[in-house]
Amino acid sequence: MTSASTDVVEIFRRRTRSPLRPRSSDLLPIIFPTFRLVSPSSDALILGEVDQWGRNVFVIAQQKPKPENLRTREDLAKLNHGMLTAEDHSHILRFLHRAVEKSAKGDPVSIVTLIDTYGADISMESARRYQAFFIGHLIRAFLTIPLPTVSVIIGEGGSGGALAIQMTDRRAQFDDALYATAPPESLAAIIFRDPTKVREALLISRPTADELKNLGIIDHVLPAPKLVTDVNGYAKVLGAYLEKTVKDLSRRKLAALIRLRRSRATSFGIYQEAAKKRSGLWSSFFRLTPLRRKKALLPDLKTFSLSDQDLQPGVDWGERIDPSVNPEEYVKCGDMSLKNDEAKGCGAVIPLSQFMENHYVCPKCGLSLIMGAMGWINCLADADSFKEMNRGLTAVDLLHPSLMTPEYQAFLNRQDQRTTFHEALVTGEATIYGYPVALAVCEFYFAGGTMGVVFGEKFFRLTEYARSKNLPLVSLCCSGGARLLEGVPALMQMVKTVNCVTRLKRTGLPFISILGDPSTGGAIASYAALGDIIIAEPQALIIFTGPRVMEARGFPVREEDVRGQALCENSNHVYENLDFYSGLRGVHEVAERKDMKRAIFKYLEFHRDCQAVSNRYWSPGRKVT
Repeated sequence: MTSASTDVVEIFRRRTRSPLRPRSSDLLPIIFPTFRLVSPSSDALILGEVDQWGRNVFVIAQQKPKPENLRTREDLAKLNHGMLTAEDHSHILRFLHRAVEKSAKGDPVSIVTLIDTYGADISMESARRYQAFFIGHLIRAFLTIPLPTVSVIIGEGGSGGALAIQMTDRRAQFDDALYATAPPESLAAIIFRDPTKVREALLISRPTADELKNLGIIDHVLPAPKLVTDVNGYAKVLGAYLEKTVKDLSRRKLAALIRLRRSRATSFGIYQEAAKKRSGLWSSFFRLTPLRRKKALLPDLKTFSLSDQDLQPGVDWGERIDPSVNPEEYVKCGDMSLKNDEAKGCGAVIPLSQFMENHYVCPKCGLSLIMGAMGWINCLADADSFKEMNRGLTAVDLLHPSLMTPEYQAFLNRQDQRTTFHEALVTGEATIYGYPVALAVCEFYFAGGTMGVVFGEKFFRLTEYARSKNLPLVSLCCSGGARLLEGVPALMQMVKTVNCVTRLKRTGLPFISILGDPSTGGAIASYAALGDIIIAEPQALIIFTGPRVMEARGFPVREEDVRGQALCENSNHVYENLDFYSGLRGVHEVAERKDMKRAIFKYLEFHRDCQAVSNRYWSPGRKVT
């Protein structure tokens, strides 16, 4: 249907977003005449089973609204049409468990998913019910499920809402469908602060089927019929592909399919030449470089000297400070940001050294600022114990050259002026009260801590190092989400990091996930949500979609409901409804920055003591005494 010269905006407006485009509910009865709808389904989710092609096929399908669903004012006022909620994701997890149980009884089972969504629901209701955590758990489920799986993007694949059910053994996309890191309106709101700049957003995200096949995100492009209203045409192509693929996968060994999923996940975002280089230089990836404890750069912090001519001490100073006695720099609580962000503070004037020693928290009222990687390393690790790994790795080393646009290179150059680190994730080995750990810390001052191909690769190498050295993994999340300027390869780092955590957990090593302020986007919807223990700052913002984007899309925002303390308290409800939350447990504990190191260490000690007891009292072939 489409050609290389077809304008991507035309595809988006006339084909992908056409209200007359066939929906999942139009295609399923044609492809599967005996399709049985399974409850509970919803407006945006269809679950069902069918016996066809010699298999019991479990179908998970997303669906956008049809024109008849948008006739009343109430319908039009609903903002999350076509977006899966936390409740929908809970249903999918349980549906997958049911499929596995049926297979265990000897029935041949396959999973088919159809994707057509703007993205995951970004309402406050879903956020309060751990929407981001559900996405991370679903990605892990599809990576590990002992069943053959197939996914097809039949319309629009938006962000983590699509990724939650897309990471299958075979992945296809119609040539007039689009799959992006974020819906173009959201992407435009983030990059350009203008949700109307859809064209610019689409040109950056490169969401077409041909582009995604070249990047290894999908492996088959399906030709769409000439008319976007041709339901039978779409169904014929889709049905033929599904029949051939389901039959082919049924002849393959599950162990081989799962190994291929994991292998593919480790290579996402790395173009072929870089992958060859990685396999040839594996030993050098574990080289550690000492990192001296030093003063962190403070690119967004407003400081001043008491000798400034226009500075007049006021009643909010607290105790009078004589600038002739102490000429150092100071910060003023509530007026510490160079970005002119409004913040409620007590007005106290704090010596900069004291403020940094208190981990960027006002000692009088507790107001905190976002802390960079160096600050977090100083907060969590023993003095001078951190040794950095892969310090010089950059996007130029890994990313496909076609994605290294002049705009992206200029963006990276600007980030280098903000921090001494070269990427948004800093990894290495350290000790915490003498206990050795593998440590991953987000650098928020580099591109807002966003996940890109280097982020995912460094996380992968660190977890492999932890496995080889038998080290617990501690990660500090302080991230703004996926690196939008890298396109879909950045989104795929969610899969890559989830796979890393899964590999680590198979060795029995603990993973402690710390949620700093902010923990948003792809990071909280992937590895950060999978910690054996999850500890959050009390005021950490923990949400999949940032408040600014939510407001731009018309969703009401209550930030206090998605802060660490509130979500930890909300976790009490998880234990009252374990069936709904499946293996998800929310935030286990909150700790102030000054107490975070001790909070981590008690779990490390517990793991060490359990290991000691296990080694003392049990070994294969020996009874427990």
